[in-house]
Amino acid sequence: MQTVGERLRRVRQRKAWTQAELAERAGLKPLTVHRIENGKTHPRLPTVRKLADALGVDPGWLLLGEENDINERQRSEVHG
Repeated sequence: MQTVGERLRRVRQRKAWTQAELAERAGLKPLTVHRIENGKTHPRLPTVRKLADALGVDPGWLLLGEENDINERQRSEVHG
């Protein structure tokens, strides 16, 4: 099962955004995104919500993941 950071990186890369771009869109520091993606820190719920909103994914999916990525795919198509 993937970690929060791995899911975050996967969606960010799918959108062809840099860590700095995601951080700006989410109102976070680039170092925060870097540390989450590299497993150096686990984000708190408010941070997860900011990241999920910026990426257009469900916060629950970002935190817990699902074997079936249907929610992420659907939201990516809508917000793509």
